[in-house]
Amino acid sequence: MYQLSDDVALIQTLDFLTPLVDSPLDFGRIAAANALSDVYAMGGCPLTAMNIVCFPSQDLPESILQETLAGGLEKIHESGATLVGGHSVDDAEFKYGLSVTGLVHPDRVLTNAGARIKDRLILTKPIGTGILATAVKGRLASDTAISNLIKVASELNKSAAEIMGRFAPSACTDITGFGLAGHVFEMAAAARVKINLFANTIPLIDDVLGFASMGLFPAGAYNNRKHFEPGVTIAPNIDAVIADILFDPQTSGGLIISLSPSVAGDCVNALIDQGIDARIIGEVVDADTCGHVTIC
Repeated sequence: MYQLSDDVALIQTLDFLTPLVDSPLDFGRIAAANALSDVYAMGGCPLTAMNIVCFPSQDLPESILQETLAGGLEKIHESGATLVGGHSVDDAEFKYGLSVTGLVHPDRVLTNAGARIKDRLILTKPIGTGILATAVKGRLASDTAISNLIKVASELNKSAAEIMGRFAPSACTDITGFGLAGHVFEMAAAARVKINLFANTIPLIDDVLGFASMGLFPAGAYNNRKHFEPGVTIAPNIDAVIADILFDPQTSGGLIISLSPSVAGDCVNALIDQGIDARIIGEVVDADTCGHVTIC
């Protein structure tokens, strides 16, 4: 974030990724939604975007690149931002994403460090995109499972961000590569608090539990669990598969919103009214210098 004046600050972010699905158009949509998400997580509105492309021009037809960029442009327009250029390189592995600039009032910037004791945590999307993407790569995902992955991962966090702004959230972050448990731990550590996550309230994308039970986890899920294990306690009654899912790295995941218990229910209802699968999945319970998460 870079403050320009008393009333205006810039948010600048960059993200790109390799294809999750076979459809170039849907890959473009997902990659763009993923890149735009950081602006929403900070309480801002996207202003401009630039394409970032690594493309194996000798191995793939140009039509794949055209469709990918068309999918990205669709999401840029949906966000209200303007595409102002970009850069491409010839590379052995196809990658696509965006550099995004957004605007926010300096007094309304959200970070992951403001969670307060007694706050409730709201999640705005079900989790499991990493597991579904692994099933897609293994040619095990049905058309329905692929459609569910695309629907969740290509959905902008725009409406969720607009709604949460009406309820004065104390902190926010989006769920991406560290998985739900990892990003909630980062919130706890940044705010120096303890957070309880309620495992039975956390929504999963359809088919995720079945694939997880088959062991179809990306390598990043195991890396996340190993890295965050010292700061995350898993209650003995939590099913091992569910616990592993909470470390599944997400692409274009939902927002985690921390806000007062007095307005949490109203915020969830407002999100649900707009078709957002929002749930209260945790609460801030105590102070902790190092930060800690208990999955219970």
